[in-house]
Amino acid sequence: MSEFLVSIEIDLPAGLAEEDRAALVAAESERGRELAAAGSIVRIWRVPGRRANVGIWRAPDADALHAAIASLPMFPHLDVEVTALATHPNEQDAGA
Repeated sequence: MSEFLVSIEIDLPAGLAEEDRAALVAAESERGRELAAAGSIVRIWRVPGRRANVGIWRAPDADALHAAIASLPMFPHLDVEVTALATHPNEQDAGA
């Protein structure tokens, strides 16, 4: 299983009706909880002052990660940046 640093910026359309926005936010929250329960989202932090978040995601490979991110209801309105992560050699010493 690989880990990825995922930065997401949300850019909802300016003319989106309030009830459509509320439904989209609710659906996004529900899907996020499902991805967290499945172990795809390991940790997530909100970026203060922006409609953005940064998280550690886990997936077998980049294709599976893309599928998980694309399953988010807000996907068409997201600017996503992904950085693949590799274990640092000093990490092995952290538990010693």
